[in-house]
Amino acid sequence: MASLERVRFLVVDDNAHMINIVKTLLRGFGVTQIFEARDATEAFHRLKHDAIDICITDYQMEVLDGVEFVKLVRNSSDSPNRYVPIIMLTAHSERSKVIAARDAGTNEFCCKPVTAIELRRKIVAIVDYPRPYIKTATGNYFGPDRRRKQDPKYHGEERREGWSEDHRPPTGRKRSASAGSGTFDEDEAS
Repeated sequence: MASLERVRFLVVDDNAHMINIVKTLLRGFGVTQIFEARDATEAFHRLKHDAIDICITDYQMEVLDGVEFVKLVRNSSDSPNRYVPIIMLTAHSERSKVIAARDAGTNEFCCKPVTAIELRRKIVAIVDYPRPYIKTATGNYFGPDRRRKQDPKYHGEERREGWSEDHRPPTGRKRSASAGSGTFDEDEAS
């Protein structure tokens, strides 16, 4: 992964202690530009007034939760950056929460308690292996492609016949045994 020195992060959480933990981890990765917001409204304001490259948001917050915030960023007519990569960071890791975050347009999902290795892995996925953004034919989804692999068993209404030239999964490589080291082997894309 390239240097993160010039990457601008926005950390959104209503817990000041959690913001400080995430900021400490980011600084450990070499990040120097970190903005913070205590709720979704403040975060949306930050996105409008600051050039944010990656957003890390909590799931459970007052007024608007993380999923509602992601939907606002992805779908609002006055959204300043519908394409900003978003990492959902939460202690609520049950399947329904992961699916809700994915279907809102979250790029990556990271569970608390967060570790440096796991957060770094999510950032690497966003920076080094970005997924294309899509809008479904029905118009009910805009965000990063939710597919990470071809599923031959899926026969739903929106089934694609394969990867098109302009719509392919990332061609990343698998992590080696030294997780977090930035070294990779072949074929992690699926």
